[in-house]
Formats: sequence, C-alpha cells, structure tokens
Amino acid sequence: MVFDLGSNRLKNMRNLVAIVGRPNVGKSALFNRLTQSRQAIVTDVSGTTRDRLYGKVNWSGQDFSLVDTGGWVVNSDDIMEDEINKQVQIAVEEANVILFVVDVMNGLTDLDNGVAHLLRRSGKPVVVVANKADNFGIGHQSAEFYTLGLGDPFPISAINGSGTGDLLDHVLSLFKKEGEEEKLEDIPKFAVVGRPNAGKSSIVNALVGEERNIVTEIAGTTRDSIYTRYDKFGMDFYLIDTAGIRKKGKVTEDLEYFSVIRSIRAIEEADVCILMIDATRGIESQDLNIFSLIQKNRKGLVVFVNKWDLIEEKDNTLIKNFENIIRERFAPFTDFPIIFGSALTKQRILKVMDLAKEVYQNKKQKVPTHKLNEVMLPIIEKTPPPANKGKYIKVKYITQLPNTQVPSFVFFCNLPQWIKEPYKRFIENRMRENWNFTGTPINVFFREK
Repeated sequence: MVFDLGSNRLKNMRNLVAIVGRPNVGKSALFNRLTQSRQAIVTDVSGTTRDRLYGKVNWSGQDFSLVDTGGWVVNSDDIMEDEINKQVQIAVEEANVILFVVDVMNGLTDLDNGVAHLLRRSGKPVVVVANKADNFGIGHQSAEFYTLGLGDPFPISAINGSGTGDLLDHVLSLFKKEGEEEKLEDIPKFAVVGRPNAGKSSIVNALVGEERNIVTEIAGTTRDSIYTRYDKFGMDFYLIDTAGIRKKGKVTEDLEYFSVIRSIRAIEEADVCILMIDATRGIESQDLNIFSLIQKNRKGLVVFVNKWDLIEEKDNTLIKNFENIIRERFAPFTDFPIIFGSALTKQRILKVMDLAKEVYQNKKQKVPTHKLNEVMLPIIEKTPPPANKGKYIKVKYITQLPNTQVPSFVFFCNLPQWIKEPYKRFIENRMRENWNFTGTPINVFFREK
C-alpha cells in the first residue's frame, strides 16, 4: 500500500474522510483496517492517538484520503484533551465526509451525544459507525444510535473487518465527484528529528502558520509521525514532524516504543533530516545516536540549533565554538550546514528550509563523466594510492552511478582491494572541494577494470 501522507489543507486531494469519536471506541483500529496497515498506534490506553494521522484507502478502484484523530472529549479541562479537541476540529474542517465511531458494547453515552451535537453543526456528511459489532447478535444493538439524528448507523467490526465493505460503498456514494490526485511518490520529504522537547513540533507549526501539531511542555507529546504538505519557497515537499527519539533504556511504555520505531521509519523515508539540537543543553549522547541513524540511512542533513534566543552573551566566537564542537562530535562526516535560531521567535526558520532544499538538490546532483575525469584524474596522479608490495595502483576511469539514493562514484583501477579507507576519505574530500555536496553523504567505490 502506498500512503498519501497528509497535506497542509490537502489542496490537491478532494476526497478526505475523517474518523472522529470519543476515546477508545476503535478509531485507530478502523483506520488500520481501511488503510490495510498498522500505521496508527493501537492500545487499550485512552488517548493513545493524539495528532491527526493520514493514510490512503483504495476501494472499488477509487482512492480517498483518511485521517485518524485523537478521541474527542467534550468540555474537558485537561490540557492534553483540550489539545486533542483542537486537532479533531481541524480534521473536521478539512474533511468531505466524517465517520463518527461509537461503541456498540458500551452503548450510547453522554459524550457521544456531545460529539454528535458538534458534528451536526459542521454541516458535513456524517456516517455513524457502530464499532465492535463482532457478530450478528451484537449488531442489532446499534439501533439505539438512531437517536443521534445522524442517519442509519453502520454496524461493523474493525478487528475482523465485518461490515466495512458496506461502509466503504456508502462513503463513496457521499463524494460529490471523484477528484484526480497527484502522484506523490516523487515529492521530497524533510524529516524534523531530535530528542523530545527539542522544538520539532514548534518549528513545523511556525512554518505552516497554524497549530498543525500539538505543542505542550510535556516530553513525548508527539507520538505519531506527522506529514504536512508544504508548497512554499518555490518547492513542493512534505515536512515530517516525528515523535521525540529516546534512548531504549528510557522507553518504558510500549506506546513509547512504537513511537520510537515510527521516528526511525520517518528517517528511513526522508530525503533530508533536519536535526534539532537544544542550545540550552548542548550536544548529548542521544543527539549522536540520532545522527548515527541519519548517517546509517544515508540521508541528507541540516543541523538546527534551536532555542538560541535563550542563550545569553551570544557572539561570533560562541557560534564558532558551538559549530566546531558539533562537527568534532559528528566526525568524520562534517560537511553539513549548521544554523542557529529559534522556533519560538521564528528566528531563521525560513533559512532552515532553504538549506534543506539546497541539500536535497545536492543529493540529486549529477556530475558529467568528462568533468569527473578532468578534475579527479590529475589529483589522483599527483597523490596516488599507496603502493603495496612494490605494485602501484592505477586509476583509469571514473563515472557516477545512475539512480542511486546518494551520489555514488566508481573509480575503475587495477588493484581495488588494496585501496584503504583513509584514501577513500581523501578522494571524498577532494570531490567535496570541487563540487557542492554539502549536507549529503556520497559513496566512493573502487572497482577492477
């Protein structure tokens, strides 16, 4: 399944369905059933789903986008529940059709009535989905949901899939017309990564200009990776806000564990990672672990030192020392941009995206074969690989490999097995001096010819 991951206001997707309801009625289980995935975290803990999570559904040859939301709690004073409610309201505003999920086993509740009242005011088509009707004997109990005044309830089981076919047929009938969707596979993805509370969601919200993601002072607030479509700066891309990555030893809840996995997966799927570092805490071992993940997956990198507004007595010397410390800790890969700013005050956040765009372009760069040989062969001739047992290594030809994740170059020579890592690093450094590969890893291979 190829996912159509969320967009800012989903300008290019006409058919969007939002799943809403009170906590723990099976919304995420329904999301996973309809998208044929395990994208949403499902536990017995109320409030597991906090942010909007987007996926794609294909039924009867027609695609539409689906959004899972946090459990809607009416008139709550709890800060987290209040934030969840805001997210649900945004999802309802974006949606063409709303799936209002209720629990057959628990029956109609005051919370259900409260949610129904708010949904009626939306003016959107609403489908009552009576979940947990795992057998025919239970299904008839859904009749009490007629009192919500939202039409016929659809008894289904998100766990075993019964009734979901009829539900999807009805959903398709509610679309005004089938909209053409863009192919999104080639759109660059920029992942915002870092330790919990480094400011990841804050920078996404500041860039988008709306409360796209939940921001609180509670570490680990963002549990799901959030994909936001962004089309500014003359470039169309996804901005990915990820759950804060923690050390395995500190991941005590199963929930946290799945969030860490999703963050790692977001790094794997991204083209460029924006690594957020907290200026008030400096470089810590967890920053190094995240950097290692980025390197292991051969992703582009921009380092954003956040909360710079909280540092007193800032000057160029302090900035230079901070930069040197980062590059020393991240060595041997040191050719990446570092920028200092504040997501809170929006200081230099636009520059961050400009740099991410540049890194992405560097990552896609193609160097003509004749240029490679014109530039690199004289350098190699002047500083050849060390001889081994009286035999000299002769590089004959250089070319760039096509269709690779990062720029990859093959140096054809007579004795490639004798080329050691220090010389490969020497070659890589010379290439970086002659072409702009800032922020992106490059691969250097020696092959026999």
